[in-house]
Amino acid sequence: MGHREDLLQGAKECLVEKGFVRTTARDIVKASGANLASIGYHYGSKDALLTQAFIELISDWGDTFTAGLAGEGGSLERFRSVWEGVHAGHEESGPIWAASLEVALTRDGLPELRRLLAASQDEGRRGMVSMFTGVPEDRLEDEDVRTLGTFYQALLNGFMIQWLFDAESAGTPAELTEGMRRAAELMAKTAGAGTPGDAADGAPAEGAVDASAVEPTA
Repeated sequence: MGHREDLLQGAKECLVEKGFVRTTARDIVKASGANLASIGYHYGSKDALLTQAFIELISDWGDTFTAGLAGEGGSLERFRSVWEGVHAGHEESGPIWAASLEVALTRDGLPELRRLLAASQDEGRRGMVSMFTGVPEDRLEDEDVRTLGTFYQALLNGFMIQWLFDAESAGTPAELTEGMRRAAELMAKTAGAGTPGDAADGAPAEGAVDASAVEPTA
């Protein structure tokens, strides 16, 4: 590998071991065998390098289970399959999510790193939508990324925070899927109850979830 690849690999190792806040440029240099000047030459800054390393770690993590996802895209079976994959790898991915929370909790600290990570959110949302729906990333509309992507990302962040806080009491993939089914069923019933703005004759409003298509999970 060249210096660029060596630095990226070293940054990944440092993120897992130390997180964003405690990783220094010298830590990355030591882990990679490169030199300080090469960080600026190849990535512009330490924060930019750590951001790229974080994005690749998340991508690598997703690749470990997305190839074997079950169920049709958009189905409850696919929904549960994704969360089972997330849950199966939560111990390995825990340090990655803990590192991102460090940055979120610094508030006004690490401004460049916060800006770079915020700019990368759409990429993460796009990948999430593709996992759950089965639609290739390059065929997704911006609205899909902003709506479905935000929704799935919120679920993922919440799921991982529960595990990081207390693995014993955290929700399971089966419970999360059943919660999704119940929420969809409740919204479908409300949409069909003739609330203001709903379609006539008790039909679900446009865009409402069809409760008949939502089956209980095993």
